[in-house]
Amino acid sequence: MIHTAQRVWVGVSLGLLALTACHGPARTTLTLSVAASLTQTIGEIETQYRQTHGNVEFRNNFGGSGTLAQEIEQGAPVDVFLSAAAGPMDELQAKGMIEAETRHNLLRNQLLLIAPSGSRLQGFAGLTDKGIRQIALGDPGSVPAGQYGKQTLTALNLYDQVKGKIVLAKDVRQVLTYVETGNADAGLVYATDAQGDSRVRIVATAPEGTHDPIVYPVAVVGAGRESGAAQLFVEYLRSPAAAAIFVKNGFRAEPE
Repeated sequence: MIHTAQRVWVGVSLGLLALTACHGPARTTLTLSVAASLTQTIGEIETQYRQTHGNVEFRNNFGGSGTLAQEIEQGAPVDVFLSAAAGPMDELQAKGMIEAETRHNLLRNQLLLIAPSGSRLQGFAGLTDKGIRQIALGDPGSVPAGQYGKQTLTALNLYDQVKGKIVLAKDVRQVLTYVETGNADAGLVYATDAQGDSRVRIVATAPEGTHDPIVYPVAVVGAGRESGAAQLFVEYLRSPAAAAIFVKNGFRAEPE
């Protein structure tokens, strides 16, 4: 009886090994919280990554970086955080909520003033004109593009003059939508948002020194369930293959 039971157990074990071999490595799902300005770009990178990592799937949560950081603080099950500003990442790191050794400055961007394609707006000073009734801006309390925008308007001595016209948006993509549809007469977005968009016109680039550097840090979240796979993906984001996609979409890869 003992020998028979052993033979059965060996047979079952071999069967399980064969089944595992047929199905390949176990599938892994990485949950990413990503700044809204990277919506299209990160999707392209994930598609490319899966060509060599077929067992990895992605679940993406896009939004304002401050809001995403708050969700992580509240226990959202996130593996990788890619922010559009250092501040939200700094706060998580100070609370021990990211794996600090995996943090890297990944990208840079520029801030633009845009208007609907048919607008005659000329420069930042034109925001004070009576014809400009609504200016879309990401909420500075949670959206880095809004923070940079407020800094720029303040540095140009315009914020107090136009703050009554400002319409706050939940993220930079919503700012773009407001301007595209004509629901706002102007807006402040990243260069990568306006790139190739025929529905908007680039009016001006925020002058150097009017806002903090626009840097995108990335890190593995400490409470994530897939730390090993997350670290591999973060390293891939720093690779030449990923950099080529970032640059194609208007970002500047950040050397370290």
